[in-house]
Amino acid sequence: QVQLVESGGGLVQAGGSLRLSCAASGSFFSAYTMGWYRQVPGKQRELVAGITSTGSRNYADWVKGRFTISRNNALNTVYLQMNSLKPEDTAVYYCNGILYRSNYWGQGTQVTVSS
Repeated sequence: QVQLVESGGGLVQAGGSLRLSCAASGSFFSAYTMGWYRQVPGKQRELVAGITSTGSRNYADWVKGRFTISRNNALNTVYLQMNSLKPEDTAVYYCNGILYRSNYWGQGTQVTVSS
């Protein structure tokens, strides 16, 4: 069993930055594909960024170079550095971990960007 705990959310002005962290418990973290998703009320959860066990990254098209996903396997942690934040980035951000048939979610962290 893996537990994912997000932190780093909060209130920021447009144009500002935040770094989200997701700390994982359990074994084999380095083997997991990790991702960040976000969700606003009334909409489906959407992928923001993902990083594989080998370090390959993918991003949603709308990220456009503003966000960077990274991982530190020694600390069992994945990060999302978010720069040039916009009001439309306001959402609950969730950490996700996948390994074979196992799929884990964190509880989410609120990010609010004021205009």
